[in-house]
This record gives sequence, structure tokens and C-alpha cells, in this order.
Amino acid sequence: MYSPRIYLYKITFDEVPYYYYGVKKEKYFNEEYWGSPYTNKWCWELYTPKKQILQFFDFTDEGWVEAQKIENRLIKPFYNSDKWCLNENCNGILSLKILKKAGKKSAETHKNNNTGLYNVPLYKRIESGKRAYELGVGVHSRTKEQMSEDGKKGAKKQQELCIGIHGKTKEQMSEDGKKGAKKTNSQRWICIETGFISNAGALTHYQRVRNIDTSKRKLDELAQEHLILGALSGIIIS
Repeated sequence: MYSPRIYLYKITFDEVPYYYYGVKKEKYFNEEYWGSPYTNKWCWELYTPKKQILQFFDFTDEGWVEAQKIENRLIKPFYNSDKWCLNENCNGILSLKILKKAGKKSAETHKNNNTGLYNVPLYKRIESGKRAYELGVGVHSRTKEQMSEDGKKGAKKQQELCIGIHGKTKEQMSEDGKKGAKKTNSQRWICIETGFISNAGALTHYQRVRNIDTSKRKLDELAQEHLILGALSGIIIS
């Protein structure tokens, strides 16, 4: 008696102002459906969703294509700009949140497999950076004014979305700073020319005083291991 439908819908929640747009092609009439979120599925599980059907389309291939076009036009003004919008994909373009997670996962994979940048010694990376600076390519092809303007835009966007540093309390930022300093100071580096071993900051001072290229260093794994063992046994190794 009733045929399946194609429709555009909006999901809202009783307790919070989050929302989500989507399109549905039913398998049968009045099929129960509440969206198919992946990243933000927690919102459906934690709060009470409500569905509003905004528009119906012909149950044809053309109708399905038209529904998706209108969905994308509807999401675009809010996508990556409104923190309450739960959509993570707009016309094939992934959200900043998804891209960040993908980048982090890729970096972890390279680190675990010792590939990518993790397969290139630090001094080699520094040399490549100096070479790029000399040739004026990559980030060095942009003027200071352009980079400053990009930085301001990025900071403003983060502030609007309450992400990055703007999404943390002063206590959290202070704790992150302490952890970063502790990690940096615990590492032991060796000067390739003289064999002198110390932390990164002290080694930089040591090499500059002696006119040694600061890129001529590497992380000393043996000294690092001794440092950890010494800390575990209560011995301070300088």
C-alpha cells in the first residue's frame, strides 16, 4: 500500500543544541532510521534524538542524486564553523576533526614502522630544512606577512570553535607545558663530532660555543637507557 521514500531529515536532541542533517533511501515504507553517525555516535547514545523530515524526493536515481545535492547545500554554511553541527562530511570533504584524527593515526603508524620522517635522521631533516630556506621553496616561499596573516586566521578559527589551545583550561595548558619540558630534559643527545652527551638545550649551547653545527647530533639510545635505569634505582646520572 505504501512505497519506500527518499527524504532529507534533521536530527536534534532534547537536552543539547547539537544537530545533524542527512538523507535516507528507505528499504520499506516508514523504516525506522535515526541517521548513521560514526565519529559522533556518542551523542545519539547519550542524549534523546528527534527526527524532522524536511523534504521528500522521487524514489528514483535522479531523486537520490537531488537529495544529496540539497543535503550538501544545507550543511555547507555550518560545516566546520558551527560547533553544534555533528556532520563530519560535506560533499566528500572531511571535517577538521576527522582530518586531525587521520593525521595522528598516520603519524603513529610511521613511528611504529620507522617509516616516513621517522626513518630520516634528525640532522638530515635539519639539512633539508636549511636547503629549502636557501632555495625559497615550500613554507619559505611565503612572505612573513602572508604567514602572519595565515596564523591569525587559524587562531581566530580555533577560538571560534573552542578547539586547540582555546579548548583547554589554564591548568591543562600548565600541565601540558610541564610534561613537555620533562620529556625534553629527559632525553640524551650526543654530539657527532666530539661525543659530548647532554640534553638538547645544553648540547646546543655546547656546540655553539665551539662553532660546531648544531645539526650534528643524534639521540643517544645507550645514554637514554642508562638515564632511565639510574632514575629507577635512585641514581642521578648527569
